[in-house]
Amino acid sequence: MIVFPNAKINIGLNITQRRPDGYHNLETIFYPLMIKDALEAVESDVLTFQSSGISIPGDEQHNLCLKAYYALKKDFDLPPLSIHLHKHIPIGAGLGGGSADAAFVIKLINQQFNLGLSADAMMDYARPLGADCAFFINNKAVYAYEKGDSFEDIDLDLSIYKLVLVMPPAHVSTAQAYGGIKPAPVQSSLQELVKKPVTEWKATIKNDFEDHIFKAFPIIQEVKEELYRSGALYASMSGSGASVFGIFEKTPDLDNLAQHFQVFYNV
Repeated sequence: MIVFPNAKINIGLNITQRRPDGYHNLETIFYPLMIKDALEAVESDVLTFQSSGISIPGDEQHNLCLKAYYALKKDFDLPPLSIHLHKHIPIGAGLGGGSADAAFVIKLINQQFNLGLSADAMMDYARPLGADCAFFINNKAVYAYEKGDSFEDIDLDLSIYKLVLVMPPAHVSTAQAYGGIKPAPVQSSLQELVKKPVTEWKATIKNDFEDHIFKAFPIIQEVKEELYRSGALYASMSGSGASVFGIFEKTPDLDNLAQHFQVFYNV
């Protein structure tokens, strides 16, 4: 069985409080993006995991896809699987690619072996694997809060716009991103700000990671500025970076960026 895990972007990201458990409370808008990996799982004599495409750092035997399999294996009599992941979603980009892969393993196994798990039950399996992992179970725009794993539905449809994503040659680790954060309560919630016209977002919707990440990686800031020069109604780093997305009324000419960086059009 083959599925195609997709990426997400963060529209706004406010770090509101440091939690006693070491995590942070936050608020953000998760929005699905149509940049996709390919994931195949078939029954096998032994459990195996392989990947192709973009090189995945670390030991493949600790990949989130396997962790998702083991999470279900604890409660269900699953056969060994041969899992192959073709990685296309950029890594270290703030796009949730690893979380998406794990969530899609859960959905794939649920369907392939008729486990009968509800969406809520699958999200419960996904949450321990990563703060944004549960988002990819329903895979639709949500307001996310607490650790980023509690959701409220929002009415947000950007299909009339052209979304473009740029990936500069930078890799921002989660530890580095959170290391420079100073949590602060918000005055206006993203739930309300995102209801306003996209043309107003530039002045009101921010990503708290940008200030210190831009200092460490000026090239990411340069990409954002270039997107605005190219006519973006709104541009932002996604999540903890390093990717930057722009929302345009029509498909822009970004040949100047495409000469040096990965550019994904109409995503």
